[in-house]
Amino acid sequence: MRNNHAHSERVCLDYMDFLSASCKKQWRFIDAIYGVMPIFGMVLKSEAAEAQTRKEQLKALALQVVSTQLSDEINIIRLIDLARQQQLEVFDIQLPYALNAEQLAAIEKKCANQVMVTQVGERITITAQPPAGN
Repeated sequence: MRNNHAHSERVCLDYMDFLSASCKKQWRFIDAIYGVMPIFGMVLKSEAAEAQTRKEQLKALALQVVSTQLSDEINIIRLIDLARQQQLEVFDIQLPYALNAEQLAAIEKKCANQVMVTQVGERITITAQPPAGN
C-alpha cells in the first residue's frame, strides 16, 4: 500500500525557482549543451541519479532545461517533455502569474495534444496521456 501512495504523490514544480536558479547558475560548456539538447543531458544524468527520489530527479533535470533565454511556453513544454520521460502522468507547475488562453492552447498544440492543461489561478495541472503501447 505504501508504494502506491508514494507512486501517486503529485509533483509540483515551482517555475520561479527554476528561473531564479537559472539566473544564478555558473554555466559550463556541458550545461550549454544540455540547454540546447536537453534529451542528451537527461540520458546521461538520469542514470547517475538513480539514488535520488523521483521528485528530486525531476527537479534536478528541470534545472537543466529551463532557461530565462526562452519563452514561458517553451520552458513549460520542456518541463512537460521531461515529466513524460520520467513517466509522470499528472503534475503541477506553480507559475508567478496566470497564463492566458492562447498560451495554454499553444502549449497543448506543441505537445501534439497528448496533454491536457488546466489552470486554477497561478497553478497549471498537466495531465498526460500514457505513451502509445503502454
